[in-house]
Amino acid sequence: MIEKLDLFKIFNEVAEQKSITKAAKNLYVSQPAVSQAIAQLEEELGITLFIRSSKGVNLTNEGKILFSYVNKGINQIKTGEQKILEAKKLKSGTLTLGVGDTILRYMLLDILLVYKKLYPNIQLKIINRTSQDLVNLVELGDIEIAICNLPINNSNLKIRKIKEVQDILVTGEKYVNIISDPISLIDVLEYPLIMLDKRSNTRRYVENYLFSKEIIIEPQIELGSHDLVLEFVKNGFGLAFVVKEFSYEYLMNREITEIRTDIVIPKRSIGACYIDENVISSAANEFLKVLEIKTN
Repeated sequence: MIEKLDLFKIFNEVAEQKSITKAAKNLYVSQPAVSQAIAQLEEELGITLFIRSSKGVNLTNEGKILFSYVNKGINQIKTGEQKILEAKKLKSGTLTLGVGDTILRYMLLDILLVYKKLYPNIQLKIINRTSQDLVNLVELGDIEIAICNLPINNSNLKIRKIKEVQDILVTGEKYVNIISDPISLIDVLEYPLIMLDKRSNTRRYVENYLFSKEIIIEPQIELGSHDLVLEFVKNGFGLAFVVKEFSYEYLMNREITEIRTDIVIPKRSIGACYIDENVISSAANEFLKVLEIKTN
């Protein structure tokens, strides 16, 4: 079938122009080459495609049937080629991103607004999942770029660090005056603890670090979003480890208070995860450029 594609292209051009001469000129080939291609196609199909006359060529009934299908196929190929060129020039296309709700709200939304202003014809598709779920979707090809809480251990993906964040301990008004400052991490266990659920990379990072200090935590409350954790702390349900950069509003309004710990949890990063720059679309590569500019 692939070998016949050139023959079908020549057949389609001759049928549209009703002239071997005009078809040869449009295809930048010689007239004998066009005539030979038509003869070859007729021989392989076992039918006559054109009726020749002094005024040109006309399709036979069998030729008309073939042309009705070939013409649609050739036009679809031309449309596909045009769409690819438009996508490379960022005049059309789709960018599929995966991101968690907290990162989306506090970091990525402003960057997406800049990107949309630069490339208004690119359609955005955003999928909201946990970091590990998003990494799986990148590997499956369902999304091009995932913005994740690091670390991510996956040798199949490229990971570009884009922002450092700091996990801190916070409390609400109920506990602020009865907790020593700084507090020992081991003493944190004496208070009710609020954490994100176990699927969260943020939860795992803090949990693993505390475990390295021989501290095993058992939170009384597990929640599905960073904002919910902040709200529960604010309303006196307990202490929580949260991302400082995503908690500024609550800290500035003094709805929650940062409590210093005897050992500071090391900073970690948020990163972009993707297969390869040569595999992802032009729209995705441009997004990575915007991401790097806006986060540096």
